[in-house]
Amino acid sequence: MTGSTSLIADVKAGLAELADPVKAPEMRRYMKSEMPFRGVPKPARSAFAKHLFAANPFSDRGIFTETVRALWRQAEFREERYLAIDLSGHRPYRRWQDAGLLGLYREMIVTGAWWDYVDEIAIRRVGPILRADRAAVTPMMLDWAAGEDRWLRRSAVICQVGAKDDTDTELLTAAVEATLADKDFFLRKGIGWALRDYSRTAPDWVRDFVSAHRGPAGLSPLSVREAMKHLS
Repeated sequence: MTGSTSLIADVKAGLAELADPVKAPEMRRYMKSEMPFRGVPKPARSAFAKHLFAANPFSDRGIFTETVRALWRQAEFREERYLAIDLSGHRPYRRWQDAGLLGLYREMIVTGAWWDYVDEIAIRRVGPILRADRAAVTPMMLDWAAGEDRWLRRSAVICQVGAKDDTDTELLTAAVEATLADKDFFLRKGIGWALRDYSRTAPDWVRDFVSAHRGPAGLSPLSVREAMKHLS
C-alpha cells in the first residue's frame, strides 16, 4: 500500500502554483529550516488544503495512513509536510484517531525534529488520542519522556497542553521529572509552557509543583519563569 499518488501529486502541483519566491527564503530563514519553502503562507495553504481534501476523500483507513506517511516522506518543501500534518487531522478522519496512529506520529516527530512540526503533532494529534485511551497511550508517553530523542521527550511534556481538567498530573509530573537535568532549550521551554498552560486550570497545583522542584537539580530558571508567568 503506497497511499494516494494522485493526491500527493496534486499537493505538490498546487503548492508550486501558489509559490512565492520572495517569501520562500524569508520563511526558511525564520524557521531555520534545512528544507526549502515554497513561500505559501498559512491562510493560502489552509484554503488550498480544504479544497483539495474535500475533492479527494478517503474511505479506507489504511490508504489514508499511507498517504499521510508518503506525503511526509516524499516532501521536498516544508509546506508539503505541513499539509501532511493537516491531512492527518482532517475532520472527516477523526474516527481513525487512535493509538494505532502513534507509530506514524512518532516517525513524524523524530524525522521532523523541529518545533513547528512537533508541537502541532504532540498537542493536536497525540494529546486527544491520549485522553481517549489513557491505558494504551500513557505507557508510550512515559517511554518517550525517558528516551534519548529530545523531540519525543518534548512531546511527552507538552502533549497535554489545552487538556485543562482532563490533565493527568501524574503523567505531567513524570514527563517533567524525566527531563529536569537536560539543558536543552526546547525541553526547558516546553516544561515551562506545559506548566503555564495548566496554571490557568490549577494554579495552586502549579505553584506547589514549582516550589517542590526548585533548586540546583530542579527546574531551570527558564522553566520557572514560563511556569509562573500568569501566577502572582
